[in-house]
Amino acid sequence: MQSTMEERACQLAVYMIETGATVRSAASHFGLSKSTVHKDLSQRLKQYNYALYLQVRQVLDLNKQERHIRGGMATKRKYQQRQ
Repeated sequence: MQSTMEERACQLAVYMIETGATVRSAASHFGLSKSTVHKDLSQRLKQYNYALYLQVRQVLDLNKQERHIRGGMATKRKYQQRQ
């Protein structure tokens, strides 16, 4: 079981690094919950592959910084569609 969790965490990390995906989009792509993806990337990956963890941490931090902008754009699209 441990090896599959390790492999899953590494696959998630590589996907997020290559695409710059958000946790939500990665969860959707792999058919997992957001909490599973987040736990794999923030806790499990740190134990298994620290170098990969540092790279994915940069993507997670960037997504966190841009989160409010994406939310604002979604709200803008929502209200533009109503008109």
